[in-house]
Amino acid sequence: MSDESTTNAPQLVIMAAGLGSRFGGVKQLAKVGPSDEAFLDFSIKEAKAAGFGPVVMIVRSNIEADVVEHIRNQHGDMAVTYVRQDDLPPQRDKPWGTLHAVLSAADVIDRPFAVLNADDYYGLESFRLAMAALASSEPGKAANVAFEMGNTLPPAGSVTRGVCQVADGRLTGIVETEDCQRNDDGTITADGQVVAAETPVSMNLWCFDNSALVDFGERWDVFLEANRHEPKAEAQLPTIVGQMMADGRMTVDVVSSPEEWIGITNPEDFELARQAFADYQLPG
Repeated sequence: MSDESTTNAPQLVIMAAGLGSRFGGVKQLAKVGPSDEAFLDFSIKEAKAAGFGPVVMIVRSNIEADVVEHIRNQHGDMAVTYVRQDDLPPQRDKPWGTLHAVLSAADVIDRPFAVLNADDYYGLESFRLAMAALASSEPGKAANVAFEMGNTLPPAGSVTRGVCQVADGRLTGIVETEDCQRNDDGTITADGQVVAAETPVSMNLWCFDNSALVDFGERWDVFLEANRHEPKAEAQLPTIVGQMMADGRMTVDVVSSPEEWIGITNPEDFELARQAFADYQLPG
């Protein structure tokens, strides 16, 4: 059988359960494209063009119907597996973070996979690089498709970026760095220090062998034991990956993407994104 659900093509796992509190709405479905596409539509089309197989969409209960309708309008009868992050206990208003999101889909992830944010634009070449990384997937090995700092900054204002520390092509750490911005003189500063435009930053495009889910589950249990009664504590993938690297359980290759990242953090970013996609043509 040649149906994509029975092939070995990597899965595309899209995290679309966030609250979008700073944006002020369901940012995952913000219509930024010329045909009312959301960021996740570009990811699906470009990932498919790069060779990815089944799509897994992680949602939350109160937006699931809206996401399903949007996907049907944009992609017709394309097969998508939906999972609800809030079905994985314990329940609370604020999602438990990206580790919890991935684990909510653990029962339907059955092969190497890429996981990414629903509300970011990564570009076709990024998915081609992810496919190449997943071609050599094996237990204990992962990859992060990193972007150049200069390709992730808005024209004005500052953002926080996860700056990748890299040695011999391997990730050694990710440092959350505030006040990353482009200055009037063309320089880029991060936390007040001038940095190179090509400084690698993580935009949460990860490539994992599905065997990593066992470790993820064990580390979630430890996190939950310590944070069960903390209303805002979050278990994030970069933190858990860092623990696994420190414990010798995982190595992470850093793959540099030449693409220009596009995203919306605040309402004023929406029109900039619309302008960026005004003449965009999706892969056929």
